[in-house]
Amino acid sequence: MVCDECGFDPALYTASDLEGTLTMAPHVARQVVAGATPEVVERLAPVLSPLASLTEESDVHEVMHRLHQAGRVRASAVPTQRGRVEQVSSSAGGVPKLPIDHADLDAHGITVDAQADRRNHGRPWQAVCLWSVDAIEGLQAEGHPIGFGSAGENLTVSGLDWTSVTPGVRLQVGSALLQVTSYAIPCSKNARWFSDGGFWRLSHERRPGRSRVYALVLSAGSVSPGDAVVLEP
Repeated sequence: MVCDECGFDPALYTASDLEGTLTMAPHVARQVVAGATPEVVERLAPVLSPLASLTEESDVHEVMHRLHQAGRVRASAVPTQRGRVEQVSSSAGGVPKLPIDHADLDAHGITVDAQADRRNHGRPWQAVCLWSVDAIEGLQAEGHPIGFGSAGENLTVSGLDWTSVTPGVRLQVGSALLQVTSYAIPCSKNARWFSDGGFWRLSHERRPGRSRVYALVLSAGSVSPGDAVVLEP
């Protein structure tokens, strides 16, 4: 059954992807709530509280629907912003991801991209990884040898207040529509991009405003460097 609101179709994913989505649902829910005002937290409670009892594969549709609804609640007060795609990146698996001139996006993300670690990546809510030019340049200024695509982001963007790119906001990127779902968990494979190996700098909990984010593809489309990015509440 396809979700009318977010377009999620469980038939497009493997049993492992669906199992991983159920396992990680509480984590994603915490990400949606993190930093929200008390009023928003109160509105989120009835949407997210049933997730604890949704543990069967048949529940995945309901899980994705509730996470989508929660994201809309969380993002309702975010102002519209306009930015730009600076780099589109892909790889055959692993990091760094390297620049490409154009990409098509479907429910799984960039069609020519792949993940080496399918145990922790490739779930529906992880279809696309995005990161901020400001965050990367801030790390470079601290002396770390990191660049666009180094940490595995597919889309490197500029011009957005990255602290506003919270779970739930929608991003019109080129002709594709995405919804941010969560902050990406730092991975030890990115230690090489830090002078002291401190990949913890990618953690939203440790350094808010510096984390990569994951997004769900709401509407398929295409994207190229130079395309507009419009953040919508």
